[in-house]
Amino acid sequence: MTAALGQLAGQLALLITAMGLVAAVLTVVRLHRVQPAVALLSDFLLGAGLIRLAGHPTWASLAVAAATAAVRILLNMSLRAGLGGNRS
Repeated sequence: MTAALGQLAGQLALLITAMGLVAAVLTVVRLHRVQPAVALLSDFLLGAGLIRLAGHPTWASLAVAAATAAVRILLNMSLRAGLGGNRS
């Protein structure tokens, strides 16, 4: 049962990652800006990591999810700082 749940979580994480890539590409095409696409992709990747963590709760998967969250926070902070600097 847990192996099947882990496999399902892995498949869902892969699907969410693919959906995030498609959404990011469509955002770049539609808005002609990279910053919102990067923020959107980082949200999808964080969601995929958390779903994968639910399927295989190991220390390694927890570390990957924590690293993804940290990178997401740093990316969003740097994108906001960059956007704030461009408006001045």
